[in-house]
Amino acid sequence: MIEKIVRWSSNLTAFALGALVLLIVYDALMRYLFSAGSTALQELEWHLFDVVILLSIAYTMRLGAHVRVDILYEKFPPRLRHWIDIVSILFFILPFSLLIVYIGFGFVEVSFLQNEASSDPGGLPYRWVVKSLIVVAFLLLFLESLRLLVQKISELGR
Repeated sequence: MIEKIVRWSSNLTAFALGALVLLIVYDALMRYLFSAGSTALQELEWHLFDVVILLSIAYTMRLGAHVRVDILYEKFPPRLRHWIDIVSILFFILPFSLLIVYIGFGFVEVSFLQNEASSDPGGLPYRWVVKSLIVVAFLLLFLESLRLLVQKISELGR
């Protein structure tokens, strides 16, 4: 189930990236060819960029493409690599993810209650929607890390 959710979020990310590229091309053409720009479109670019970055975290973890000191890690035997992964998940990724979800929930709640919008004239409303991506992204990372932890422990037992 976790794999399906993470895969779905990666598909959403791919769609958002395609939309982002088209939006940037449109915005650049309008600005440089017709001297017409839009604050709302520029903010939408930032929001789509947020979607791409935040919703890619768990999928990157799933692929094993996350940031790690591969110079040393790749030279270690598989059993030691499993232990490094287990310890890093248990003591770093899971607690950090829970902390971000916990703090982020209040952050989104305040934004929602205040009906926070862009401070720029012509900017986008509903800033809480984008802020909620922080909570969603780290919840997905937490779930993917749990899945990976179970996988690493079972591989260690073989």
